[in-house]
Amino acid sequence: MNQQPHLLISHGQIASGILVCGEPDRVNRIAERFLTNSVLIAENREYRIINGDYQGNPVTLCSTGMGAPSMIIALEELKRCGAEYIIRVGSAGALQSNIGLGELIVAEGAVRDEGGSKAYIPSEFPAIADHQLVHLLKTDLSQQNINFYSGIVRSHDSFYTDDEDNICEYWHKQGVLGADMETSALLTVGRLRQLKTAAILNNVVLYQQNVSEGINAYVNEAEDMIKGEQLAAYTALNALIKVV
Repeated sequence: MNQQPHLLISHGQIASGILVCGEPDRVNRIAERFLTNSVLIAENREYRIINGDYQGNPVTLCSTGMGAPSMIIALEELKRCGAEYIIRVGSAGALQSNIGLGELIVAEGAVRDEGGSKAYIPSEFPAIADHQLVHLLKTDLSQQNINFYSGIVRSHDSFYTDDEDNICEYWHKQGVLGADMETSALLTVGRLRQLKTAAILNNVVLYQQNVSEGINAYVNEAEDMIKGEQLAAYTALNALIKVV
């Protein structure tokens, strides 16, 4: 059945529309909140995959772990198993002071400051989201009267570099909205593999806030950030069922 070595799934076992997120437990939360007929179909390492129905439409949820390499492994194996559309529901740290906790960023493109996508193609190749998916995400948020931000984000490989404050200040001055570890890899390799990809990110760290404090608050399910996660998932699912 050509089972994939990391995701432990085969072609035909997943929907064509996939919602991905980093944390395996987020897959559970999204499935419990939004899906009917949920079934765990595979779990291995950082990857947890659940199939279910959203408003009568089949969708698949898949966790990818942290960072570009594990994201790319998931993307490649999902593609082999029939994925056509992938939307990341992720978390980010703000690089602009006006972005509050639990507020959402729709990534139109990303700075490729991670190494995974550079193993495929040089950094001159842009990381750009699928325009149709971006339009659907932004339209749905607008119809809900939700304040959100859209533009460029930055993906990187470490929170703990010695020059982290200066790096963040540099990209802040360039107008970059937020930072995560996976979006640029998703957008770049997704386009190379002819997938339609996008990302909607929940802000979990204020600009210039201590990163550990912000992430710990998210782990402890701070109210604003959990609401942001649910809203991002709801918006992404609405977009997926319009294109699959």
